[in-house]
Amino acid sequence: MTTVGILGGGQLARMLALSGAPLGLRFRVLDTVADACAGQFAPLIVGDYRDTAALAAFSAQVDVATFDFENVPAESAQWLSERAPVFPSPRALAVAQDRLAEKTLFRELGIPVPPFADVPDRAALDAAVAAIGTPCILKTRRLGYDGKGQFRIKSPADVAAAWDALGAQAATVGLILEGFVAFERELSVVAVRGRDGAFRTWPLTENWHVDGVLSASLAPARTDADLQARAIAHARALAEALDYVGVFALELFCRDGTLLANELAPRVHNSGHWTIEGSETSQFENHLRAVLGLPLGDTRMVGHACMLNWIGAMPAADAVLREPGGHWHDYGKEPREGRKVGHATLRADDTAALVDALARVGAALGREAQVAPVIAALR
Repeated sequence: MTTVGILGGGQLARMLALSGAPLGLRFRVLDTVADACAGQFAPLIVGDYRDTAALAAFSAQVDVATFDFENVPAESAQWLSERAPVFPSPRALAVAQDRLAEKTLFRELGIPVPPFADVPDRAALDAAVAAIGTPCILKTRRLGYDGKGQFRIKSPADVAAAWDALGAQAATVGLILEGFVAFERELSVVAVRGRDGAFRTWPLTENWHVDGVLSASLAPARTDADLQARAIAHARALAEALDYVGVFALELFCRDGTLLANELAPRVHNSGHWTIEGSETSQFENHLRAVLGLPLGDTRMVGHACMLNWIGAMPAADAVLREPGGHWHDYGKEPREGRKVGHATLRADDTAALVDALARVGAALGREAQVAPVIAALR
């Protein structure tokens, strides 16, 4: 029986383990904390990702390894790859971990991006703000996710405050300045590439964020064929340039039909959770198929779907479970402010039925504000 190792033990690893059970797979998880929620479904090794003793124990128990967290140190993935196959590759992980390397690769591949500049010191920040203009966003090059490690500069008067907030990290994780994108919509391409180079995508997904954290995802997104083709072409170019194996998400901003790349997530992705019930093959199963060298599954949709993220604490499940297309996912985490603790997916045969289901669930849970932008988009 094949054993898959996962670096990182959060909800993504948990859902990978759950999706791998029908394939007859076993799992081992390495995480830094003993209560990692994936440990409820797979044996858990607790250790630092940089601890070679923990990595050695982990590698001795697995046939192939992957990760559920983009901030797993790339050097740890590289160390592990010398002892077991690791997919996606440590190179893909390293590129995605560094916003400067990531944006540079996008530009080299002809994928449109907002203007950006490396910010090694305060003088470079002043020069970059003058060149790019305001508004703009100062970000850490590494370790930022879900809106963390960012400071919006609305005018030159904000530069000093931005440097006070993030400047100390210029010498450790690095900083990058990016032009602010006044986007109309946030979209993502969730794609998968196999060991043999086979490439597939799920329908383009539209996303809504609150305070930098994903709140809702709708699939299929409201797009025309040309925009979808361009988004998929960008994802394919990235996958081939990185010789990528597994699932990834390319996050995009859209304005007036123009697409700008935001970032690459080298793993199964929050905006692809709807695929569990809303597509023929989920992103989790296809990720496992890819890293194991198995044929990829069909990514076509089953109806229309909307995923609602639960942040901080779980609401009551009844309103979702009453819906014919309602599906509930509790990650088994303790409640905590800002923490992703679960999600629900609503699926329907057509958009009118999906609107009705969202309205009922939103009213029952007091989540009208969360579902309102999705309902407006569908109408």
